[in-house]
Amino acid sequence: MTSTTPSSAHSSSMRGQPKAVYAVAFACVVSFMGIGLVDPILPSLKTQLGASESQVTLLFTSYLVVTAVAMLGTNWVSSRIGAKQTLVTGLAVIVVFSALAGLSDSIGGIVGFRAGWGLGNALFIATSLAVIVASASGGFAGAIVLYEAALGLGIAAGPLVGGLLGSISWRGPFFGVAVLMAIALLATVVLLEKTPTPTHKTPLSAPLKALRHRGLLIMAVTALLYNWGFFTMLGYAPFPMELSAIQLGFVFFGWGLLVAFFSVVGAPRLQARFGTARSLYGALGLFAVDLLLIALFTDTKWALITCVVVAGAFIGINNTLTTQAVMLVSPVERPVASAAYGFVRFLGGGLAPFAAGKLVEAFDVHVPFYVAAVAVLAGVAVLSTGHRMLAAADAGMDEDGHPASEHGSPADVAGEVADEFGGAPPPSTGRSSPNWPAVTAEQRPDAPGPRGPGASCCPRPYGRAMTSSATTRRVDTAVDGDVWRVVLDRPEAGNAIDLALADALVHAFADRPAETRTVLLLGTGPRFCVGGDVRGMAASADTAGFIGTLAQRWHDVVRAVISCPVPVVAGVQGAVAGAGVGLVGACDLVVAARSTKFRPAYGALGLSPDGGSSWALARTLGAPRALDLMLTNGTLTAADAHLFGLVGRLVDDAELTAAATALAHQVAAGPVRAMVRTRALVRRAATTTLDHQLDEEARLIVESAADPEGVEGIRAFAEKRPADFRRPS
Repeated sequence: MTSTTPSSAHSSSMRGQPKAVYAVAFACVVSFMGIGLVDPILPSLKTQLGASESQVTLLFTSYLVVTAVAMLGTNWVSSRIGAKQTLVTGLAVIVVFSALAGLSDSIGGIVGFRAGWGLGNALFIATSLAVIVASASGGFAGAIVLYEAALGLGIAAGPLVGGLLGSISWRGPFFGVAVLMAIALLATVVLLEKTPTPTHKTPLSAPLKALRHRGLLIMAVTALLYNWGFFTMLGYAPFPMELSAIQLGFVFFGWGLLVAFFSVVGAPRLQARFGTARSLYGALGLFAVDLLLIALFTDTKWALITCVVVAGAFIGINNTLTTQAVMLVSPVERPVASAAYGFVRFLGGGLAPFAAGKLVEAFDVHVPFYVAAVAVLAGVAVLSTGHRMLAAADAGMDEDGHPASEHGSPADVAGEVADEFGGAPPPSTGRSSPNWPAVTAEQRPDAPGPRGPGASCCPRPYGRAMTSSATTRRVDTAVDGDVWRVVLDRPEAGNAIDLALADALVHAFADRPAETRTVLLLGTGPRFCVGGDVRGMAASADTAGFIGTLAQRWHDVVRAVISCPVPVVAGVQGAVAGAGVGLVGACDLVVAARSTKFRPAYGALGLSPDGGSSWALARTLGAPRALDLMLTNGTLTAADAHLFGLVGRLVDDAELTAAATALAHQVAAGPVRAMVRTRALVRRAATTTLDHQLDEEARLIVESAADPEGVEGIRAFAEKRPADFRRPS
């Protein structure tokens, strides 16, 4: 095993992405702008349309209440029409209703069209993260960086753009969104490939039933009360400021910058130092104090402006930690938890601005902010009833005592921070199992060694299988339709192999959900895998013993890949060195970026090969070329690796993830059990006699013909229709 100089974490996450990723990320920026876009024009709408303040605040109420209710149905929709269609539908709805709002001449019309806009945003935001993750290069972590960047830019820029356009006309922000979203819609339709329609359909009642779980209900009610304070400030504070549209834009631009910074940077640091519970108590308590100061000094313009801007810090922390805590404590699938949570909390956010206007009409301008401060303090009280639950979340457990990694984790939900539309589902959707049995161990002719009935391809020492998305140390995993996505996630070290990464990979292959039909193996960052962690080897007191232990564990990984009961597709880029070469050689189908370079590199360390690299290179290059490469410490370009057969396909670097993902889905749609038999025959061909190979071919084709896949394929051919190998007859 070998290593090279580590790269900085996620250094290339923003570069070299497929065009479809940039299209969706751009749409995310515009969508997140909607949080504060209308703030600067609220006073203008009141003046120019002759509306009361409570009527104007209905722009928030209609938007957020419709979003809240729509969150109950977004999973129901996306599980029936697929991610791309849900995304495109949401974008189209936003374009239409934002344009209609700009054309309206009455406050009632704007309020109604703003409600339609909320429906579109619920559909779009509920799917955008999933689509970015499915299409981005560099795995899940790289996609999260893109999503967070879009989120922060949108939150900060929304009020500023609203102020600039609103200084020209109150219609400007609405038309601006319509134009920008139309561009994003066109780019998404053209650049984003069709996504598969899930076979598992989420019931409409699932989010409401999820609220029976105490932990989810506590977090949702806490968020409702917190959002009451948040949207009282956001929806009503512009009126007593008595500023122009552009001035309000700059005030809320400063607020948005703090929201973005403390969502992405501040909250994780506080959580790491103080834990989730203490960080939330502190942030919510300080926000309540801030609202109290707004109530006391509503008539003092500079104090009001300062308190509103400072509130961005507390809001950013709360957004991140409450959303993250929900995903960790809820013992239900993450999309369902997100929908239930979004529904409850946005009811509070939607009703608060309208209630603020009515309180001012009945009392005075200070009262709504006093009520908001009390609501946030009540949220602290509700949250305190789940203190043990939050402590368990910090320990990685849900409220039922199961590992939270089975349905979400801090890294897995990072993209939801500050998402004021209710979050996004994971980059995966669970699929129901076909109504035919999985290939058992004794039916896998390529499985090495003796296997008894019921034996699995590799040990399962880690407990329950992950059914939605999950993150283990060093490795990210997620279900993407029929595909089990496994991503090496140690980019700061070039995905160098240590015991933690090896253990995580064994875990990932052992816990492949039975309903998935292909494994897709990727690497985060510019290097797929630089081999063994040489720094760890050098630091060990017993270097030889350390290397021996690491090699044995890595060989468990290679065996797990080779004996996997479904095809394994790899997408590789950058450096593939040492034991990383053996990992690639163990995969069934390999897509390589043109910049990829393969290097055994053991000779530079005075070591002989391990990790199956000698087997892979001798098998593909032949003994003379393999020895020339290994004994001279040479490098194999991607083009040569393709020519000699180490990799099957070459693609441009920017298209690697999309191409590997498309190939994995293509394979998953085929007769995967017949593919496994084919794999066994091909691997044995070089080391067996012709007679034995013919006997094996005869035996396995009979097995395949009797298999439901074979029955379906033959019947479909006779009936002149496409075969459905996912659900064979």
